[in-house]
Amino acid sequence: MEMLDIVLSFVPHYTRWDVLRYIDFQEEKTMNRTHLSVRMLCEAAVMVALAQILSYLKLMELPNGGSLTPAMFPIILFAVRWGTAPGLMAGFVFGLLQLIFDGAYAWGWQSMLLDYLAAFTPLGLAGLFKGRTWGIFAGTVVGCAGRFLVHYISGVTIYKILVPTAFMNWTFTSPSFYSIVYNGSYMLPNTVIALAIAALLYKPMKRYILGQDIQ
Repeated sequence: MEMLDIVLSFVPHYTRWDVLRYIDFQEEKTMNRTHLSVRMLCEAAVMVALAQILSYLKLMELPNGGSLTPAMFPIILFAVRWGTAPGLMAGFVFGLLQLIFDGAYAWGWQSMLLDYLAAFTPLGLAGLFKGRTWGIFAGTVVGCAGRFLVHYISGVTIYKILVPTAFMNWTFTSPSFYSIVYNGSYMLPNTVIALAIAALLYKPMKRYILGQDIQ
């Protein structure tokens, strides 16, 4: 405070009030940014925990990894509210938890990297539609498409050793086609589930989904 008094002593009297108001404004902005950062981290922790819990509600589970659950929606919702970077962070943490606690069906470290850490991270791409009226729906499609793409790459590089193989009463000899069908068989329904949840919650939670409560 003494330093501020010294500085103000060199400022003309008629501008001192403006200087003080500017300082107060900057301090308030700093406090608001800190508050939002803490709130964002707390909400991220809650959403990731909720996603992990929902991941145990498996409506279907495939033999070589992949399941049908509502677990992606909390990550997508968080991303749409807070943006791409926080969303990618939440997706990565969720993928890490899946790797640790969900059995980690993987063939080597490459599969762990692609099918868990890299696969769940793109869910945060939903944050590209932050603040947009229908962002939760577009974000769901983009985030799920990103995850599908990573699983597809894993299928044509790591799991191609499974070909030829039978799946859904079909025999596959093409790693690319097998990866599309196998990963699409659970990612498409998962996308539909996430869209359905978004549709059910959109009207009663519109202000929350659009992040209008974030000041």
